[in-house]
Amino acid sequence: MGFYSNVLMPWFMDRSMANPAFVPHRQAVLAGVSGEVLEIGFGSGTNLPYYPESVTRLTTVDVNPGLNAIAQRRLSASPLTVENWVLNGECLPMAEASFDYVASTYTLCSIARIHEALAEIYRVLKPGGKFVFLEHGLSDRPGVQRWQHRLTPLNKALADGCHQNRNIQQLVEAHFDHVALERFGDDAMGFLGQIYYKGTATKAASVHFSTLHTSQQVSKTLAAQIH
Repeated sequence: MGFYSNVLMPWFMDRSMANPAFVPHRQAVLAGVSGEVLEIGFGSGTNLPYYPESVTRLTTVDVNPGLNAIAQRRLSASPLTVENWVLNGECLPMAEASFDYVASTYTLCSIARIHEALAEIYRVLKPGGKFVFLEHGLSDRPGVQRWQHRLTPLNKALADGCHQNRNIQQLVEAHFDHVALERFGDDAMGFLGQIYYKGTATKAASVHFSTLHTSQQVSKTLAAQIH
């Protein structure tokens, strides 16, 4: 990684993600998690203060070593037991059915092979486990969508692969058995009128081979649709 990706961009992302406007939404999406938890896209660790005491162990994953270096001061100050990995979310080393919850905030926008990552999240969840997420993405307003499509190539280059135009609802629903989701706008967090997606996706309580096979096929079939 170059100086921009490893130093300047992490510095900027840490400050932008610490925006106080994000706090109530972080608290809301993490309030119900418990047990063994995996966070995908840990970044600089801005979610750490909002995990409840019901979390018995937290495992974190992020591909950017610059962000991970910033996260170390938050990790050292946290009362949680944290296992911290520097790697991407598309090929996780964790065993199948390892976690009660997987959490992701402002991360699905920037994962290159998003369908592979979602299939991995599904795989490492225990039967009945939940994926909780808070993301930004494609607006429901055609005029805003046009600008999001135009600006996404530039935004990817400047913001570590971040897509302004991903339909988070469609992506998550392609991989999970049940999705409860809220779409909302927030002027304090807004950028070009984009919307936010906050929700919970639940893995089936019993998973059959056919379900796993379907998930794998979805990853291959839809991968070409990524913008």
